[in-house]
Amino acid sequence: MLSRTGLRTGRRTAACLLCQWRTFGTSYVRLADKPPSPAPAKSTTKPAPVPTAGGPPTPAPDSPLANAPRSYGKKVREFTPTPLSRPIGMNHPPKAGENWGVDTRSIKQRRDDFVDYNKHLARREQLKSKFSRPYFRDWTNINLHKGKTFVAPPRPFKADLSLYFPNLHGRTLGKTPEAKSADTTPLLEGRATIIALFSGVWAENQANTFISAEANPSLHTMIDETQGRAQLVRVNIEEDWLKAMLVRLFMSSMRKQVGEANWDKYFIVRKGITDEIRESIGLLNSKVGYVYLVDHQCRIRWAGSGDAAEGEREGLLRALHWVLEEIKQEGVAANFVRKPVSKQIAGEKK
Repeated sequence: MLSRTGLRTGRRTAACLLCQWRTFGTSYVRLADKPPSPAPAKSTTKPAPVPTAGGPPTPAPDSPLANAPRSYGKKVREFTPTPLSRPIGMNHPPKAGENWGVDTRSIKQRRDDFVDYNKHLARREQLKSKFSRPYFRDWTNINLHKGKTFVAPPRPFKADLSLYFPNLHGRTLGKTPEAKSADTTPLLEGRATIIALFSGVWAENQANTFISAEANPSLHTMIDETQGRAQLVRVNIEEDWLKAMLVRLFMSSMRKQVGEANWDKYFIVRKGITDEIRESIGLLNSKVGYVYLVDHQCRIRWAGSGDAAEGEREGLLRALHWVLEEIKQEGVAANFVRKPVSKQIAGEKK
């Protein structure tokens, strides 16, 4: 005989089964009779591209250095250097205090940049480009014509079309407190300057094929005859802190080598040379020596790379003579003040 508890449990079970049957018999039929809802339309808008700012600069197709081998990008297996067909350099005039390689942002600016997602993406591209570069790429590019990036132009670039040499910051061989922190721009203004850029003995020897007294004695004779209107500046780029320390250990011997009169014309630069600067002035191989002729307005009028080829030393002499004649015609004196904006940029602003 069933107890009251068992009878109640059986009634509840029967009631639950009846409810489920009713639900199945009504709602499922109604859902089947209901027409299907239309599928959502596919979006035709493309996702926004991820900004690639911060990576290595892409050379313009019409650039005279578009096909030159670089430490980044696709490896170049065959390359023949050609003469520069157009001026190289920065688009804006240099200023003392630029390119120090020191973060001068305030705490508020750093905080704003830290929470800016687009700047995070740009920083990510910078790090990706830095870590993806083959370490020995510059050394392997030396096998292509001993690393010569370009051939010097047959004649100097015109003054109104020339671009600018950037400001570089470092220390000189001088012993004064000012020598520990110096800019190149104040030294270049008002003079015709031959700048030799190198990093290491190999690159220095290549630059010496253009500027040394043994390889080009006529150049030193011309510089001495100008009585200060022309000068020779050497820039030793040592971005590795260990190599920079070794260079400082041998500063005494370097002072004897260049002479006391040239202590303030020998720079040791560690920071501030960005990919943009390298791309603009053609400094595409850190193991190769480069030579530039800069006029009194800090404009690059002539440039050479690697070992001096036949006729390049004579071309440097002709370009220097040309620039000195321009300085003489303009009546540039010792108290020369460079115009802040070139004629070409001023015309664009108008």
